[in-house]
Amino acid sequence: MERAVRTWLTQLDVERGVSAHTLTAYTRDSRRYLDHLAARGVTAPDQVTEAHVAGFLASLRTGDQDHPPLAASSAARSLTAVRGLHKFLVLEGETTHDPAGEVTPPTPPSRLPKAISVAEVTSLLDAAGVGDGALPLRDRALLEVLYGTGARISEAVGLDVDDLDLEAGAARLLGKGGKERIVPLGSYACDAVDGWLVRGRPALGAKGRAGPALFVNQRGARLSRQSAWAVITGAAERAGLTGHVSPHTLRHSFATHLLEGGADVRVVQELLGHASVTTTQIYTMVTVQQLREVYAQSHPRAR
Repeated sequence: MERAVRTWLTQLDVERGVSAHTLTAYTRDSRRYLDHLAARGVTAPDQVTEAHVAGFLASLRTGDQDHPPLAASSAARSLTAVRGLHKFLVLEGETTHDPAGEVTPPTPPSRLPKAISVAEVTSLLDAAGVGDGALPLRDRALLEVLYGTGARISEAVGLDVDDLDLEAGAARLLGKGGKERIVPLGSYACDAVDGWLVRGRPALGAKGRAGPALFVNQRGARLSRQSAWAVITGAAERAGLTGHVSPHTLRHSFATHLLEGGADVRVVQELLGHASVTTTQIYTMVTVQQLREVYAQSHPRAR
């Protein structure tokens, strides 16, 4: 099993090109799975049964002396790793049966995405550009791109200068699994990026380590996800926004505001880079909730 897991992880890294974050999570999940099997004397793929996999899932939910209980979503993610492993082993001929195929993941409770209003987004963007010098120009451009495209934070900091066509109003994003997509870039974002490129980036990029990166830090190197996160939280504090505001907040707000404006869910799916429209449909719950609130406040027979 140890050898099989190493081969699988290598295949994910080299052939499928999964993100470093996903690879780290799957490595951690498979390590815990191997420990679970070893404790039961299972050392080879053809020894694993459905009961072993179901037992592993149950142990994730209950926890043990070394691990706290996992939420349904985290346990489901770990089971996804295990199912991917066993499917790979069948395809590679290491075993003839898939013991994980019929094990059902726990259903996480439905949670509405956290979005902020258009007015709050405007306040956040304005707060990001407060001050003089290169950094406020960069911060405003970064947040305009995040909200204007619905990009993940990793996609935004991974942008190169050549990935943007400001005249056409478009950006090329590199998403999960190395999949590229072209998304529109509105005039506000284009203006903010242009200001950053003309008046801000040359000063920081002159330090020689920027390379092709669109967003760079004070040392002239590509901006990290952690630093971009700090930019957003700092702007949220200056804007006086209460509650948790993260990079994903802007992505959620992007999708929610599009749907509230009448956009088709499949268009939003393409813009977000979701592989399945089912992932995008959770945002429709937000708009339905808004309709219910308006109905409850306006209709004389609503209560």
